Amino acid sequence: MTILSEAQRKLDLGKDFTRETGLPFVTISYAQSLDGSIALRPGYPLSISCAESLVLTHHLRAMHDAILIGIGSVLADDPRLTVRLAEGGNPQPLILDSRLRFPPYARLLECNGCKPWIFTTDRAAVDRERSLEACGAKVVRLPSGPDGRIEVRTLLKHLVKMGILSIMVEGGAEVIKSFLLAKAVNQLVVSITPLLVGGIRVLEATAKVDPTPFPRLINVGYEKAGSDMVLRADPDWAKE
Repeated sequence: MTILSEAQRKLDLGKDFTRETGLPFVTISYAQSLDGSIALRPGYPLSISCAESLVLTHHLRAMHDAILIGIGSVLADDPRLTVRLAEGGNPQPLILDSRLRFPPYARLLECNGCKPWIFTTDRAAVDRERSLEACGAKVVRLPSGPDGRIEVRTLLKHLVKMGILSIMVEGGAEVIKSFLLAKAVNQLVVSITPLLVGGIRVLEATAKVDPTPFPRLINVGYEKAGSDMVLRADPDWAKE
């Protein structure tokens, strides 16, 4: 079974998960170098995926209702988050932005019929909200946690109410880490590129300051995509 077919099978089963828990099915997907780097340093993106693994990523996007990133990824990459290299519709872009730093020139605002939903807190300025909504974005305010950020499970429960049943989380490192710490991940798809970078790793900071153990990965599958190796696995939260 291929990575994509197994990912789709898990998404199909995810409908039962949503009915039982009231939470959407969450796939974390990102690309890293052989030494685990996903960026050179904060604010400096790292484009390392080969053409074949990029196509796989776009197929994954088309499978999900929505795609989620943090404001740091928006400011660093100015992504479009659309499906361009595969057949299928565009997922709904979701942005975590506690202080509404989302720029009015972002390419995400150029996509007709797929303008971003920006999730923020009461800390954000009202005039920024009005400005972004005038550009077509939808701004949603949610309660913040003790750290001043939106709590992952609060966000997920709200998204189900908005009709989002599956989400692909693409980054950045802090967002991926927050979903793992909240135990709100159903599957991971990671592309590994044969490069040594020495940059920022997804879980590096957490390992130093947070004792929370991470789950063992089960049902692991591998597939070669061009020069990259793609891994798909399920987190076993019962045996963390």
